[in-house]
Amino acid sequence: MEGISLAKLLIIGALIVLLFGTNKLRSLGGDLGSAIKGFKKAMKDDDSAAKNSTAEEVTAERVTHKE
Repeated sequence: MEGISLAKLLIIGALIVLLFGTNKLRSLGGDLGSAIKGFKKAMKDDDSAAKNSTAEEVTAERVTHKE
């Protein structure tokens, strides 16, 4: 048992294309890509929001200590 060889992967890929069709796979790939883009954007927005709130807290602490 050597595992999954290249020939087996090609046969599995051909079966998947025959079962679902190229249009369905193309739309599935596009949906997956847009979902990943949305996730990355949300993570970036969350990081920038966290940085902004931290900066505001530091500024508020400085103002409080000066008074």
